[in-house]
Amino acid sequence: MRILILTQWFQPEPHFKGLPLAVALRERGHEVEVLTGFPNYPGGRVYDGYRIRAIRREWMDGIRVTRGALYPSHDRSALRRILNYASFAVSSTLLALTVRRPDVVYVYTPPMTAAAAAVLLRLVRRVPFVIDVQDLWPETLAATGMVNNGRLLRLVGGWTDFVFRRAARIVVLSPGFAARISSRIPGAQVTVVPNWAPDDIAALSLPATAAGERFEILFAGNMGKAQALDTVIRAARRLRDEGVAARFTLIGGGVDADALRAEAEAEGLDTIRFLPPRHPRDMGAVFAEADALLVHLRDDPLFAITIPSKTQAYLAVGRPILMGVRGDAAAMVAAAGAGIAFEPESSDAMVAAVRSLMAMPPAARAAMGEAGRRYYDAHLSFDHGVDALTAVLSDAARLNRR
Repeated sequence: MRILILTQWFQPEPHFKGLPLAVALRERGHEVEVLTGFPNYPGGRVYDGYRIRAIRREWMDGIRVTRGALYPSHDRSALRRILNYASFAVSSTLLALTVRRPDVVYVYTPPMTAAAAAVLLRLVRRVPFVIDVQDLWPETLAATGMVNNGRLLRLVGGWTDFVFRRAARIVVLSPGFAARISSRIPGAQVTVVPNWAPDDIAALSLPATAAGERFEILFAGNMGKAQALDTVIRAARRLRDEGVAARFTLIGGGVDADALRAEAEAEGLDTIRFLPPRHPRDMGAVFAEADALLVHLRDDPLFAITIPSKTQAYLAVGRPILMGVRGDAAAMVAAAGAGIAFEPESSDAMVAAVRSLMAMPPAARAAMGEAGRRYYDAHLSFDHGVDALTAVLSDAARLNRR
């Protein structure tokens, strides 16, 4: 197959379904090309070595990459975020007509605006596309508070349904997503393909944790409205006041990172530390010192049907998981026997979960981590995911030829 990968995010940005996926598809005998934007995520600043212009072509690990102009931004401003999404939609749509005609297009979302080029190729050149849905729009925009305008949300919802109806196949990360889309678009061909962990994390082989003065709890990733990490501040304050020797480490960035740091400092909490974002290949040291890994999202019905990508990374690392998410994510951790789920946005529930995990013998916690790693290897690994995606892409291309 000749496959065009259409994604707003791509290496050197941290994108686990970017270059590794493209290389894996090529190694399976397919011709792969990428259409993407100029790297600026997560800071909203263009990476060193790049300068915004109408088009840039380059080769990365043997993969031809075409980059289109965009407005770089990733902050609280809804207007600037809209400009970021819309500018890539326009540039990629224009550039899509300059690439060699593919057999199938693989579209990674969010944002859903990235699908504009695929829709054009479908209508003009009759190229089928498969859309990989990582966030449900407009539900995610509303749940995270990014967009509150009802008319705009309806517009986004209409565009999303328009894209879904024209997709040859739809790939989702959870059973809940599949059910939601199937109810919106009767007859849609939806396949669940769980995410995998970044290669650099999945390859880690961590030593067993040694007993330390404090029980170390790690949260790694974006710190935004959706994560509701003010719950961690309240839980840390209570644990400190109760004399529980636990410490939270929050590593990453995001629109709420500065506010969370300021709140912790105002509270005089020495049981929370903040570390800047780092590449997955540099995460070994912080994972190695963690006794437990934290996942947390707002208590919103949408998040009960999503599975945060850090869930797979945490399972691959082989440490017990504190899962502050309802629904599909909690079910995955329960199926793996890899941790404790608790009510999201409840500091009392978080404290109780921390206490429960701390009360377990070290051998029992180690067994939880090992169970998580076995589950990841058996059901969620990179090879499992690539094989499943390849089958979906092949099916879409074959149906189009037929």
